[in-house]
Amino acid sequence: MSKQQKDYEHMHQLSRKASILSGISHLLDWDHETYMPAGSAGIRAKQFEVMAGLIHEMKTSKNYVKALSKLIDIKTGKIIATNLSSAQQAALREWRYDYLKDTALPKKFVEEFACIASQAVMAWRDAKKNDAFLCFAPFLEKLIAMSRKKADLLGYKDDPYDALLDQFEKGTSTKEIASLFSDLRRSIGPLLKKITKAKQVDDRFLFGKFPHEKQLKFAKKLLNDMGYDFSKGRLDLSSHPFSSSSHPTDSRITTRIHPTSLMSNLWVVLHEGGHSLYEMGLPVEHYGSPLGESISLGIHESQSRWWETRIGQSQAFWSYYFPLLKKEFKSLERISLPKFYQAINKVEPSFIRVEADEVTYSLHVILRFELERELINGKLKVREIPEAWNSKMQEFLGITPKNNSEGCLQDIHWSMGAFGYFPTYTLGNLYGAHFFEAFAKQHPDWEKRVAAGELAFIKQWLQQQIYQYGRRYRSKELLKKINPTPFSAQSFTKYLTHKYKEIYG
Repeated sequence: MSKQQKDYEHMHQLSRKASILSGISHLLDWDHETYMPAGSAGIRAKQFEVMAGLIHEMKTSKNYVKALSKLIDIKTGKIIATNLSSAQQAALREWRYDYLKDTALPKKFVEEFACIASQAVMAWRDAKKNDAFLCFAPFLEKLIAMSRKKADLLGYKDDPYDALLDQFEKGTSTKEIASLFSDLRRSIGPLLKKITKAKQVDDRFLFGKFPHEKQLKFAKKLLNDMGYDFSKGRLDLSSHPFSSSSHPTDSRITTRIHPTSLMSNLWVVLHEGGHSLYEMGLPVEHYGSPLGESISLGIHESQSRWWETRIGQSQAFWSYYFPLLKKEFKSLERISLPKFYQAINKVEPSFIRVEADEVTYSLHVILRFELERELINGKLKVREIPEAWNSKMQEFLGITPKNNSEGCLQDIHWSMGAFGYFPTYTLGNLYGAHFFEAFAKQHPDWEKRVAAGELAFIKQWLQQQIYQYGRRYRSKELLKKINPTPFSAQSFTKYLTHKYKEIYG
């Protein structure tokens, strides 16, 4: 082993220790959202604070920067260890990028942010349960003030929101997102108007009594067929479904069961399962280095929406699974596959983002993006959020929430201080559509194979095209590598128009 390889391995060992601590923090968070007693919130906030401090300290220590400086010039980004592989050199680029961001935030700030966010999550839960926005408002005000400070510390060129967005989608600017979303709205608006004028789909049979145990049983079958490894993961319940991974061999997901809404849980499981397959597919040998990490939340979301919508809401998928679903739920016995397919793809403006159809989903995200940007830029005050939210819901979707619990309190993200996160949800749809064009060209018979119950080839394609690379490529690089066609919102809107033109005539 050459000296440069030894230096790289030493850097990897230091970074691996920080990743192990991050994994422990993820487990604390998973417990926080699943089994933690409500009375433990105070000490959990302190645990989060201590863990955030330890991780930050380790990733900004003298030993860490010394090890990294042997491989890359931290100031200029010039690679010193030129004898390393191109993948390892990409890892150096990402380590340096992370280090510059980490050192921009003082340890005390990181600890305080983690502590306040933990307290805010508990306050949000109570506020949502009791429709009491004003009880949550003081915590949100603190988090927004700290997020502005975070943006200043991280630095930005044009918009403070750029710095926050960059945490979740590296190299993407607020200006780019605004342009993409503007194009998207211009396409979705006319499509939605045409759909609302057409005869509405009847989906009443999807609502009724659907036993909890049977719903979970079917959900686990879907996960198993997707390739989810239950020896390295588990399915639990939480108020806000999520995926949590501390290592490729420990990737957990949660769902929530609506006893009277059959598809809600199944969409969640396909979605979170897509996230978890990505984490399970990352190369174990590179764990602790950027080559063993996911690229961005936008790419991550492309994986969840891929399974939830492009596969899970396709007629081919239910050609195989609908007969099995009928066996579990006898109320569906007389329903035909075409009628079921139309019902699960019903388009109708609704209040809850996670339960929105494919056509209106992005409008929910754009709404949040616009509000976040105004909050961070000081154009919108926290106590004005409910009115601003309801106004945009009326503008975008033509509906107004009855209360704040189904309006501005529905999502957990702001209570976590995750400003800049929401745009990645719609980026996931756009990225996924871009990837799917390449997938369909390589597998023109994909619908026939899925209709026969084959899913393994899909996971295999994603493994080869995305999972195996970790962060070797940035989002835009990977988009171009998989599909050379210039990236835009067009692939997604073309897909939506074609699909829903057929469903709604």
